[in-house]
Amino acid sequence: MQATLLGVLGLALLSTLHAQDSIPVQADFQQDKLTGRWYSIGLASNSNWFKEKKHLMKMCTTIISTTAEGNLEVTSTYPKGDQCVTRNSLYTKTEQPGRFSYTSPRWGSKHNIHVVETNYEEYALVATRIFKSTGSSTMVLLYSRTKELSPEHLEMFTQFSREQGLTDDEILILPQTGEAGSTGM
Repeated sequence: MQATLLGVLGLALLSTLHAQDSIPVQADFQQDKLTGRWYSIGLASNSNWFKEKKHLMKMCTTIISTTAEGNLEVTSTYPKGDQCVTRNSLYTKTEQPGRFSYTSPRWGSKHNIHVVETNYEEYALVATRIFKSTGSSTMVLLYSRTKELSPEHLEMFTQFSREQGLTDDEILILPQTGEAGSTGM
């Protein structure tokens, strides 16, 4: 019985590690080129909060900067009701350039963040696996340096989200706002 339980746990761990490895990372990632202002153009997720808040979400402004330790400080500003709210997150670098980890102080969830693809000047495609005590979820974000992005980049985001197992109901192109927007995170 104990050997069976250990075998099942081992398979679960292997499948979790495989799921992490199934998300590609930008080749020759150059972190300094990722810094600056970005707009959240697309958001896809199979999480419960996304399903509940999807109808309220709008474009978000995000500023990415590098800390002295080489981590990423990610500051997002979005409207909530009639005011603007700012959220700061510290993405800790890992041994693989383009991969980061983050633990939510509010929810205790662990996030494995992958910069999947970027040309640094127009767009960045970022995928995150989120692990909570209640299970795991996937989130894909499409960032743009401007508030609009080509149909080709939007299609790339949609196609990649589907490849991560997300359905069309779980994929959203965010409506534009002024300087702030909401991703509901």
